[in-house]
Amino acid sequence: MTEQSSQTAPATATTLARHGGGVAEAPAKPRILSGMRPTGRLHLGNLVGALQNWVGLQDEYDSYHFVADWHMLTTDYANTSELQDNIREMVTDWLAAGLDPKKATFFIQSRILEHAELHLIFSMITPLGWLERVPSYKEQIENVKDRDLHTYGFLGYPVLQAADILMYKANAVPVGEDQVPHVEL
Repeated sequence: MTEQSSQTAPATATTLARHGGGVAEAPAKPRILSGMRPTGRLHLGNLVGALQNWVGLQDEYDSYHFVADWHMLTTDYANTSELQDNIREMVTDWLAAGLDPKKATFFIQSRILEHAELHLIFSMITPLGWLERVPSYKEQIENVKDRDLHTYGFLGYPVLQAADILMYKANAVPVGEDQVPHVEL
């Protein structure tokens, strides 16, 4: 992993591409990070629940929005045949909703290898009991019967989410109510 001072952003493909090479200086505006899982076509709930919020925040914040393809694999791992099409359609919908690539950074989670590195390190030190007590984990294990969620990917979802947040030094993470316990972990 790339060493960095507290004054710089991570040296990833995203920041290098956005800032023309080299490590970018910390932005003057606070940073937000939010992702969306490419599980299928976006719907009105995505627009009202997340995208309008993202569009409204892109002028006030250094905005990072990512395609959470690894997060998608935690529950939808059996069939990935439509993943690339879903990614393309989702990012197209982001643009149509008003997200501006000149004001916000977009990236695909799996294309930034440091995500995997940081997730691995965090997974080595996170007690299983912490993960097993996350309310959404217990609820979905009990209620979802159409697929097997007894995987580390599903249990470790909050660890992957922590890696996302800390990787980009986000000051704010707009999430749905169901994600609050993950962010608090």
